[in-house]
Amino acid sequence: MKKVSFLFVLIALFQSCQYFEKNVPNKEELLQKELKKINWEEVDEFPTTLACDSITDKVQRKQCFFDFMTTELQLKLTNDTIRSYYKGLDTLNVKVKVLSNAQISFQTHFKTDSLLFNRTAADSVLQSKLINFPSVEPAIKRGMKVKSEFVIPVYIKAKK
Repeated sequence: MKKVSFLFVLIALFQSCQYFEKNVPNKEELLQKELKKINWEEVDEFPTTLACDSITDKVQRKQCFFDFMTTELQLKLTNDTIRSYYKGLDTLNVKVKVLSNAQISFQTHFKTDSLLFNRTAADSVLQSKLINFPSVEPAIKRGMKVKSEFVIPVYIKAKK
């Protein structure tokens, strides 16, 4: 009887040791799985401005932001200097970069490298017109502020 109870305790002891032993996943494999889950093309929250801060719906907030940016660019860029500089264009595409530290940069965005437009001169005119642009909060991805880029078309055609 003592042998049977000793054998039973011994088997239980070995089984309990295996119970606590767990397979620890490889940290590289876990990292790769998490990286595959992340959609690098989308942000959790789009950049925002004070005008759009109170909106809680993600889609409406995004629309508010792009409407705000389009309106501000339109107001600052639709004047005679810009219109005369871009005589052949009715719409100017502006590439906007919002950096993670909330700095904004603007650049002309032509679909092709056209010889009709001097990109350097165009960008300098663009920068001079967009001084004192309203502040923009950067996009957020997984709780961190990240850089975002987008192109906004600005209608500059002179009214007849």
